[in-house]
Amino acid sequence: MIFTIAQLERNTADGGVIVAHWRATAVDGDYSASAYGTCGFTPDPTEDGFVAYEDLTEADVLEWVYASVDKDAIEASLATQIEDQKAPKTEAGVPW
Repeated sequence: MIFTIAQLERNTADGGVIVAHWRATAVDGDYSASAYGTCGFTPDPTEDGFVAYEDLTEADVLEWVYASVDKDAIEASLATQIEDQKAPKTEAGVPW
C-alpha cells in the first residue's frame, strides 16, 4: 500500500498548507486499486510546529493526512477492491 501526496494548496501570504490532495494505491500482481481524497487544514503560523510550504517534506504531509483520515479503512477498501477483481461476483456476456 502506497500513499502519496498529489498536490498541495497553500496560502501565499504565510506558506501555510490549506489542502492536501492524496492518493493511495495497492497492487497485487496484475490487480490494482486506488483511492483519491483531500484533507483541509487551518494553518496558524504563530503555533509551535507550524511548517511553511517551502520546508515541508512529503512525509510531513502524509502524517497530517494519516491523522485526518481512517487509513486502516482506506487500506481495507483497496484490499477488498483487489479481491473483488480476483474473484468477480458478477460477469457480463452472452452464452453463445
